[in-house]
Amino acid sequence: MTDRTSTTTGWSIDVWLDPACPLTRHTARWVAQIAEEVPLRVCWHVMSLSVLNERRDDAPEGDPHGYLWIPARVAAAVQTEHGHAALGAFCDALWTELDGTEREWIGDIGEALQRSGLPTGLAEVGTCTDYDDELRASHHAGVDRIDSEIGTPVLAITKPDGDQRSFFDPVLDAVPARADAIRLWEAARLLAGVPTFREIKA
Repeated sequence: MTDRTSTTTGWSIDVWLDPACPLTRHTARWVAQIAEEVPLRVCWHVMSLSVLNERRDDAPEGDPHGYLWIPARVAAAVQTEHGHAALGAFCDALWTELDGTEREWIGDIGEALQRSGLPTGLAEVGTCTDYDDELRASHHAGVDRIDSEIGTPVLAITKPDGDQRSFFDPVLDAVPARADAIRLWEAARLLAGVPTFREIKA
């Protein structure tokens, strides 16, 4: 049996996610799950499908009124004022019912802030542009690593020797069972170790 502890010591993963993406929440929970199983540093960053698509004419997210800007702007404020770990907790709370089960869609932003130990007043920044510069900076720090058409999430995996590979994916239909979660992480590590690897799309 592979000694996963010895093979993953020193690994880290940076995750850029849009807090309102229903599929990305599965990837985020997969990352959180494997971080409980192996030594892995996780750092959460906000990106935005609204920023990604704002110059497109076809509105691929079906959001003509710009509602997706609201949670992204709040997430940018959380990241800026309270840090990356707080962002991860906030995004998780958005998708979690009070009883711990998964939501079908994001919940109340003020409630998610409160459950994450964050000031509920941050919900007000969702309808203004106060943190748009920070949102765009974080967004581009992630998506500009990829030179092809992408969405959310973006992952940057850093090996123990400091070498880092970034890619769009994995996009998951559900949170994998424990054994599958570990296998998926092992696969991601292997791909990150191939210098010529670029992307996989189903």
